Amino acid sequence: MSESLVVCDVDGELVEKLRQFRFRKETSNAAIIMKIDKDKQLVILDEEYEDISPDDLKDELPERQPRYPLNKKCLCAVYKYQHDDGRVSYPLCFIFSSPVGCKPEQQMMYAGSKNKLVKTVELTKFILFQVFEIRNTEDLTEEWLREKLGFFG
Repeated sequence: MSESLVVCDVDGELVEKLRQFRFRKETSNAAIIMKIDKDKQLVILDEEYEDISPDDLKDELPERQPRYPLNKKCLCAVYKYQHDDGRVSYPLCFIFSSPVGCKPEQQMMYAGSKNKLVKTVELTKFILFQVFEIRNTEDLTEEWLREKLGFFG
């Protein structure tokens, strides 16, 4: 079964965009959503969002197709996280969306390419970096993300 797993390459333009995103200076939430071009077997840019909340981001994710939203508040996203003591940090969150009901072939392609994507764009070098997976887009809420990021507290 593992022999049939397709691990996709990452589009060069996307790699550069993600590197810039990692070091953005803005302090608003932002997100880059990536998808796989099945024909090219390539992870590509799907959408970019500035000043977007996790609750609004979930409305942008397809309910039956996997996606890689990278969120940085500065979902891939950057999220502005306010600690209980008043400090603010901007963790980079890589959220792997693999909804129940999407085709098994798609799930395998996305799951198999996830680690390569993280490694290619050197996301693990970011100090406040975390990977999360959601199976239902409705789970992606401000409360859910704050709970997941609670270890930064």
